[in-house]
Amino acid sequence: MTTEATLPSTSASPTARHLWTRTRGIALAFVLLLAGAVTLAVLRSDIRHGTLDPRSADPYGSRAVAELLADRGVSTRVVSTLAEARAATAPDTTLLVATPDLLTKRQQRELHSATTGSGGRTVLVAPGSWSVETLAPGVTADPATSRGSTLSPDCDLPAAQRAGSAETGGVRYTTRHLDVDECYPSNRLATLLRIPDASGDGDTIVLGAPDILHNDRLDKQGNASLALQLLGSRPHLVWYLPSLSDTSAAAPEDEKSFFELIPSGWLWGTLQLFVAAALAALWRARRLGPLVPEKLPVAIRASETVEGRARLYRKANARDRAATALRSTTRTRLAPLVGIPVTQAHTPEALIPALSAHLNSDGQSLHALLFGPPPGDDTALIALTGQLDTLEREVRRP
Repeated sequence: MTTEATLPSTSASPTARHLWTRTRGIALAFVLLLAGAVTLAVLRSDIRHGTLDPRSADPYGSRAVAELLADRGVSTRVVSTLAEARAATAPDTTLLVATPDLLTKRQQRELHSATTGSGGRTVLVAPGSWSVETLAPGVTADPATSRGSTLSPDCDLPAAQRAGSAETGGVRYTTRHLDVDECYPSNRLATLLRIPDASGDGDTIVLGAPDILHNDRLDKQGNASLALQLLGSRPHLVWYLPSLSDTSAAAPEDEKSFFELIPSGWLWGTLQLFVAAALAALWRARRLGPLVPEKLPVAIRASETVEGRARLYRKANARDRAATALRSTTRTRLAPLVGIPVTQAHTPEALIPALSAHLNSDGQSLHALLFGPPPGDDTALIALTGQLDTLEREVRRP
């Protein structure tokens, strides 16, 4: 006689509810962080543009001077490409180049060609030796900068005379022109130059430092007066912010492929590393041998091993393998009890008749129990486990 037993499930597989309980704190923190970043970006997107940007209200932006110029009827337009800057040159326009050193030599030559003879004013903000000699021929940047930031005009330029002391200390310049206004000297080298255009009514202003254009420095000394006079002499101001993404930065003949940009030494070095890696792999491969069993440093309880394997079976839905393992182990234990060698424990023709004679039961039900098909669901698997356990107890009963 066989009975069915229901065994409790010992699986500790996490459910969806458990996973949500564990991770909801992290998920909430991530959502809050993302929402804060988006909110901050939206709030600051209209005021933060960058250094020397007339749209930026940051300390190093130039929005304040642009607003003051607008009150005096001077319009300000921002451009970021060389083509736009060249097209904007006109007698009624002041072209301010915010960072001349970002321009390539080719861009510098094209910009100088466009401004020469245009009749407008060009303002170069802190050009170094890389750009000043091309954009303002005859002017050289001194390697040593000014020690002080606030300097006195010490020149006859009306704008400088009216502004008085200003924070122009920065790059110092020398020039070979005779009709140049050299203002705000530092150790006899000027930090502001006004170079008249010999072919027209325009001129070029070379400014050694950008401080007079910054929002946080505009109210210091005579910075505001000097900035407004230098930038407000024409009704239109074009603010050129050179961009690294400007396609005019590279000439078509200068474009190279990725492999052309890699020095030949790197190619040979990569080939040598590849050969060395292949030799190392061959060398280490020879040391591989057969697997060697190793005793575990600690003893593991049988119950832990059973539960661990049961969780793996359940995670993989491997009811067929679980049932096969249970039936095989039961047959191995039953065979010696009914006088059958262990080698024949998995042979139905030998095991089933011996069990039937020992229990006086139907051989067909025993065959279905010990050699039948795998269970279709977890309930059937649990029932099979109970039936195998009951069968073994009946065989062992004296």
